[in-house]
Amino acid sequence: MGYDYGNQGRSPKRKSGKGYFYSGLIGAVIGALMVVLLIPRLSGLGLFKYDTTDNNGLSFSDGITTQEVSVGVETDVIKAVEKAADSVVGITNLQSSEFWADETAAEEAGTGSGVIYKKSGKKAFIVTNNHVVQGATEIEVTLSDGKKISAKLIGGDIWTDLAVVEVNANEVSKVAEFGDSSTLKAGEPVIAIGNPLGLTFSGSVTQGIISGLERTIPVDINEDGLADWQSEVLQTDAAINPGNSGGALVNIEGQLIGINSMKIAESSVEGIGLAIPINSAIPIIEDLEQYGEVKRPYMGLELQSVSDIPGYYQQEALKLPEDITTGVAVKVVTPDSPAQQAGLKELDVIVELDGKEIPDLISLRKHLYTEKKIGEKMKIKFYREGELQTRTIILLEDQM
Repeated sequence: MGYDYGNQGRSPKRKSGKGYFYSGLIGAVIGALMVVLLIPRLSGLGLFKYDTTDNNGLSFSDGITTQEVSVGVETDVIKAVEKAADSVVGITNLQSSEFWADETAAEEAGTGSGVIYKKSGKKAFIVTNNHVVQGATEIEVTLSDGKKISAKLIGGDIWTDLAVVEVNANEVSKVAEFGDSSTLKAGEPVIAIGNPLGLTFSGSVTQGIISGLERTIPVDINEDGLADWQSEVLQTDAAINPGNSGGALVNIEGQLIGINSMKIAESSVEGIGLAIPINSAIPIIEDLEQYGEVKRPYMGLELQSVSDIPGYYQQEALKLPEDITTGVAVKVVTPDSPAQQAGLKELDVIVELDGKEIPDLISLRKHLYTEKKIGEKMKIKFYREGELQTRTIILLEDQM
């Protein structure tokens, strides 16, 4: 037995045949009018193609325009990667270890990335981070096609964390194009290329933006718990991981605008990668390539920031006025050095160079290493026995 819950307890009414006929006719007319009115509008939007053909191939198109829709995958990012990717290489740091009795063998101590930036004659040159090749007895370079070739360390610089290695130019097909990091703007798209976590992920590409310009990051070079230097870097949210060090940060034109160097690795931090601006790196690269080291001016002093000296000694040993709490104290003066020739002595406290305030050792190094050249004069203001004095020093080449 079936149940009709919609008509329970009622007798169904029957319609006449005429009612059904007229209802169907009216519905058909309304439907036809809607099709005629809507199709031209929808086809104008490119949503329909109205074109019928009879069995003989004759077209009955109403002249309605159509639009083909396609998705292009050749983006600016892809073009930039294609331009720069082959200049990025893997670098393996090999160090000697005892293998059997008196025999030694080279074992992998770490991997990183590098960028081929120049070909000259039979040589090609690669820039990377100094920490990538530090301590290496052998260096192996893995090209973008997977081929491995031996490399020679030309020189490295601990202060800027840059190094240059040399390979046979016959194996090199692509060289990076330098960009101009001084024109970068926050929010500008950038691409990081390198080998995160080793050669397994070689040639990895990550995309992001410039998150910040002219960031200064304290660096403890001798690992004594105190900052020795402040690196000036670019900040990006493009993913940079261990193994990316020394790789390329490129702009949307595929030009090299930074050398990936480090990331802030804390559990509460995400997306802060750091790169050395290429404009800062170029003079370092040129010195390393030409001399095997960076030519820097030399004072001949062993120094310590006053802020790291207990207050009692600031007063008793350095004899500083009570309102002077910053500066750089002289601990040792090297014999026959520019500093000794200028008359500086132990316990002098340097507070100014060339009219610029010097609150600590990092600011002194920055002024000396980035703003002065070998052979130039430098005006020094310092306290001796509580009295402010001035000397002029002629800077010589750093001998370290």
